[in-house]
Amino acid sequence: MSKRDYYEVLGVPRDAPENTIKSAYRKLARQYHPDVSTADDGEERFKEVTEAYEVLSDGEKRQMYDRFGHAATQGGFGGAGAGSPFGGFGGFGDIFEEFFGGFTGQQRGAARGPARGVDLRYDMEITFQEAVFGAEKEIEVPRDETCTACNGSGAEPGTKPIRCPQCNGTGEVRRAQQTILGQFVSVTACPRCNGEREIVTTPCTTCRGQKRVRITRKLSVSIPAGVDDGMRIRLTGEGEPGDRGGPPGSLYVVLAVKPHPLFQRQENDILLELPVNIVQAAVGAEVEVPTLEGKTRLTIPAGTQHGATFRLRGKGVPVLRSNRRGDQLVTVRVVVPDKLNEKQRKLLKDLGETLGLESLGKDNRGLFEKLLDAVGDAFS
Repeated sequence: MSKRDYYEVLGVPRDAPENTIKSAYRKLARQYHPDVSTADDGEERFKEVTEAYEVLSDGEKRQMYDRFGHAATQGGFGGAGAGSPFGGFGGFGDIFEEFFGGFTGQQRGAARGPARGVDLRYDMEITFQEAVFGAEKEIEVPRDETCTACNGSGAEPGTKPIRCPQCNGTGEVRRAQQTILGQFVSVTACPRCNGEREIVTTPCTTCRGQKRVRITRKLSVSIPAGVDDGMRIRLTGEGEPGDRGGPPGSLYVVLAVKPHPLFQRQENDILLELPVNIVQAAVGAEVEVPTLEGKTRLTIPAGTQHGATFRLRGKGVPVLRSNRRGDQLVTVRVVVPDKLNEKQRKLLKDLGETLGLESLGKDNRGLFEKLLDAVGDAFS
């Protein structure tokens, strides 16, 4: 399988500055790192973006890649290393560059072939429930599309582009140079047609000869159950159209999940903090607990301590591409009343006197007794 263009991998234009490349890499690395990514191809994507960044973040490597593509990273070109055809020969690469701007037979900027269209990004905010259970959403995306008036030719209907008279329709111009190493021929894109092989003499009035027009399209997006914040949904072929018959790019819908007022998410589990009073914790109770699918009953055993956690099986988030679900974890928070009437105060005071230190349990009772001894020693 052929490698993807490094600029496409990082989602940046070819003239992107260094800080833009670094920012794009950091974002993608966080998304696809094997420790956090849930995507099936997460590890491969992480390796891919890392490889792209290693090349594009290095000025010399990037320059070579821009000229020779992936061949520059596979030992066929580059510096004076083992894979370089001019390595160890006193700067032959620089000599060739000085005399004819490249290696023998390398056609830099020659006639252009089909090119894949640019990928687009759409940021979508969804609710917590939509992330858990999935949803169907409709979005409006502005994008360039092939002009239907001229069918992408750029010429006014009824006319046609003509063959470029400067390059005679080849899209290339050749220039022979005599050097101390002999005669060499450099091949570059035709400056008049820019390598397109033809020129438009009567531009289309609809697209003004640009071959494309700006249109806003309505698209339907299916959000699968179990997605999380920062995940992307790819709509293949919904990006910008390709050049010279190339395939269109893709549209990436990047999800941002709104926080929920009650629930938090931990991978595929739902977390809920449940406040109970001291009586419910001490003697036990059956309480109603909210879940994403409505209320359910939960039994609080007698003697439940603050911070105890109970598990509701299958009440969590669906696992992507699976029929499994996570759980809901309910953590008890024992609430001590800060306002009591006289009757309540007396009842609790009487209860406290009857409980004594025995109610603290063996471990806590021993700690409390040590604290009392320490205080007594300090004032003795």
